[in-house]
This record gives sequence, C-alpha cells and structure tokens, in this order.
Amino acid sequence: MVEGGLVIDVSPMKRISVDPVARTAISEPGLTWADFDAATQAHGLATTGGVNSTTGIAGLSLGGGVGWLMGRCGLTCDNTLAYSVITAAGELVTATAEENPDLFWALKGGGGNFGVVTSITYRLHPVSTVISGMLLYPFARAREVLLHYRDFVMAGLPDELTVFAVALTSKDGAPLIAVIPAYSGASLDEGERLLAPLRAFGPPAADRVGRMPYAAMQQTFDAGTPYGIRSYWKSTFLQSLPDAAIDMFVECAGARTSPRTVVKLEHAHGAVARVAPNATAFPARGHAFDLVVLGLWDDANDDARHVAWAREFYRSMQPWSAELVYVNALGEDDAGRVRQAYGENYARLREVKTKYDPANRFRRNHNVTPL
Repeated sequence: MVEGGLVIDVSPMKRISVDPVARTAISEPGLTWADFDAATQAHGLATTGGVNSTTGIAGLSLGGGVGWLMGRCGLTCDNTLAYSVITAAGELVTATAEENPDLFWALKGGGGNFGVVTSITYRLHPVSTVISGMLLYPFARAREVLLHYRDFVMAGLPDELTVFAVALTSKDGAPLIAVIPAYSGASLDEGERLLAPLRAFGPPAADRVGRMPYAAMQQTFDAGTPYGIRSYWKSTFLQSLPDAAIDMFVECAGARTSPRTVVKLEHAHGAVARVAPNATAFPARGHAFDLVVLGLWDDANDDARHVAWAREFYRSMQPWSAELVYVNALGEDDAGRVRQAYGENYARLREVKTKYDPANRFRRNHNVTPL
C-alpha cells in the first residue's frame, strides 16, 4: 500500500485468449502463473513462467522472468510480443518491436516504471510432460553434492535441461541439499539418459525425479512459500562458482536461522545467454549462477535475527558477485542497488522513463529516475 498515493488493483483482470495455431496468448495482468498455465496447457503450450505458480504474470514478466524453461525458451521477457500500457499522461499505448519500440525494450525487464500494463501478448512453446522433482541429500554432504552439481551443469547442458541446487529443510527438521532438474525436451527418453549421471551420484537419500505434467513442476515451491509468511531476501548473480564459493555457501546455508528458509543456486544457460545484454532491459545474460537467499519464517518477533543472517550470507558471497542482480529479487532496502539490476542499460532506461513518465509518478518500485 502507498501512503498519500494511489494503489491500482489489477487482480480482477484475468482474461486470457490463447491462439494455439499462432502459439500466442493475450493475457491480462491479474493472472497468476497457475491461471496462465491452466489456459495454455489445455493446448499443450507454455512459456517461461517463474518457479512458483502463485506468482503474478505481470510483475514477473516486467522484471525479466527467470524460470524452469529459460534454457530452452529464454526469459519470460524474451517471449513477450506486445504490451498495452496506460502511461502517466493517461494515454493507452501499444508497445511492440514496431510501435513505440523504445517502450517495448524498456518493458522487457525494466519493471513497473513506465505505466500500468493492462495486457501482455506472449509467445508460446510446445510443452506438456516434463521430467523434474528433487534429488535429496543430507546437508552434511552439501559440499560434494554442490561440486558435482557445478561440474555437471558447466560441462554443457542442452537448452532443454535446467538444473537448480537448493538448501532446504525437510518437514521433520532435517537439513538437506537438493538438486532439482527440469527437462522439457521432446524426447523424455533422452531426458532420462541425460539425467542418469546426476541421479546416480551419491546416491541420493531420496530420488523424487520423474515424469510429470508441466503445471506440476511449476508448483514445486508453492507449499514452502505460503501467502502471508514473513520473508526477507538477498540475491546476486555470481561471476563464477569456484570451490571457495561453494565452501562459503555451505558454511552460510548451514547456519540458517529458520527451517522455512531456502537458498538457491539458479543456473542459466542456452537461450538466455544467446540474447545480447543490451537487446532488452535485462542485462545479466552471461552469468551462469544466480544466488537467491530467501529467508522465511513465521514469528514477527524473530525478524531481526533472520534478516541479519540473510544479510551476512549475502555479504560473505561478495568476493564472487558479478555486481548484477535480478530486479525481481531486490528487497525494500535495496534502493541503492537498482543500477545493479540494469548495468549499462540504466542510462537508456532513464531516457525512456523521461519520455513516458517525466514526473516520476510511478516511483513506489525499484525506481528508475527520469533525467
């Protein structure tokens, strides 16, 4: 909510029109990815849609959009074809590669800085059954698991396979390290072959990897991030993941202060990396790992302790930071890091901001300031 300002609730705006022949979807901003997936999966289609089905499509898309399909399909913003936007002047404009191309470029990762987006047109891809799930190991084995994970993903993966590593806690309180593959290729048999060396390592204490509907993969983290839970996060792209960085990750993750907390290494490659850093507002195209420290807890009395732990984790990983951050992973106290979200694209974003919102009416966000 905004003191002395205006909040526009777009959550009732849930219309979606899917064209299965053109493989496109025109979607209003009140949809969650669960809503979007239900409509597109009816036709065996999908686009990159985050890692939680409860996330809203608009905020994720406007910030860039990291997700399970990004190796094969690119970021969410790499799959947007058009936006309808109400500007600060009250004008309804369309932004495409041909019409208002400067605004179109800025909306591909520039966040909610330029107007109220009332619809987004997405490119869709054939996706139905995938291979995903968790390979679970005791946290005592985290170092060897992460070394193997790093070597596995850096050896060269096909676009269709994305793999994350996550420190988490089981329902009975056991600290774990999880490796989570997401294979979306046409040949599931080929996916099984590719994943065999990953599943054989250890072996894991539990192997929950298998074939499942795409929508089920999208719900992997839903239960662990319920609405209303207290949270605080810090994030940074890493310029590399050497042994020393893994050692620090293990040390910090092992000291986490809440069993609800998760810490992720999100690996990006393939279609994401083939887009030039200045082709969209989202610049982080050449960094393989994104560190996401997501502190989660229930009791407001514990805020200070959990926040301090997340900040210390982030500080401890700075020797390997690329000094770039995914704008959707910035917190309320990260105003000073907005330039890290855009790198060399920030100056161009300011020019677009000045054209479409010169008075900075849209400023209660990770703000790009007008010139």
